[in-house]
Amino acid sequence: MLFWDTVNGYQKTAALRAAIELGLFTAIGRGSQTADVLATKAGASPRGVRILCDYLTVIGFLEKSGSNYRLTPDSAMFLSADSPAYMGGAIDFLLGPMLKGMFDDLTAVVRKGGTLTEQGTMAPDHPIWRDFARAMVPIIMPSAQHLAEALGGEASKVLDIAAGHGMFGISVAKRNSAAQIYACDWEAVLTVAEEHARAAGVADRFHKLPGSAFDVDFGTGYDLIIVANFFHHFDIPTCEGLIKKLGAAMTPNGRIATMEFVPNEDRISPPPAATFAMMMLGSTARGDAYTVEEYRKMFANCGFTKYEARDVPFSPSRLLISSR
Repeated sequence: MLFWDTVNGYQKTAALRAAIELGLFTAIGRGSQTADVLATKAGASPRGVRILCDYLTVIGFLEKSGSNYRLTPDSAMFLSADSPAYMGGAIDFLLGPMLKGMFDDLTAVVRKGGTLTEQGTMAPDHPIWRDFARAMVPIIMPSAQHLAEALGGEASKVLDIAAGHGMFGISVAKRNSAAQIYACDWEAVLTVAEEHARAAGVADRFHKLPGSAFDVDFGTGYDLIIVANFFHHFDIPTCEGLIKKLGAAMTPNGRIATMEFVPNEDRISPPPAATFAMMMLGSTARGDAYTVEEYRKMFANCGFTKYEARDVPFSPSRLLISSR
């Protein structure tokens, strides 16, 4: 059964995508529905909707009573467009042809030890990161809010590395009215983050630093530097080079907040963090999912003697806090 389920796993992805695109979760969330009613609302075949909804029930996204379908609690929270925690838009990034296509020939990727393209998703100004910035806000918000609550209260000058959607820095700015946010990313990506800052009412304290984090002059005086989901794209020497650059930009008592997928030392648990290494294998040249001890050593090699790792509620990530 493990073989059968895995070989046919692409059908689960396709079914979830179809249900989101047809608006089935939202329609069901507005009241228990039969396949015929859903088909009319979706403009689809009753037979097609019945088979799709039965399949989604089997794999755990729906419940069925008689001929009526209902949302599970998780589907109601994350897959109905009526929910403020709706995550359906993330498929534009996670199932986009660029990212998904990097796994079409995983055999060749494994033989090479990295992405088959020259730089993978790390190519300069790669358009995939604009998709990321627009699509991933609901998924990232619990982590961003947790970081802001934990560290943002006293921060006055904040550097957000590879800011993407900008929600980590924006969450700090919302938490602390004195915080000035400096966001570094590609110009096209920062345009999206600036839209989010404007919507959050903090655009006057949101400053853009366009370009590569390895090349941009950050300036100095930061008491909080946020590096969320960025180190995993690179090998350890590259990460250490960036850490040294960040260290030169911060105050003596400043802190670096790293939000990352961090597997246990066995590298096979917990599943979300441990399996994230596969994403890096297919999409980057030398990226990986690093353990707490590997991060501790990276920061220690760059002069950071204080280190703390915290779990993040409602997230597969961990918050790592480094200071001198």
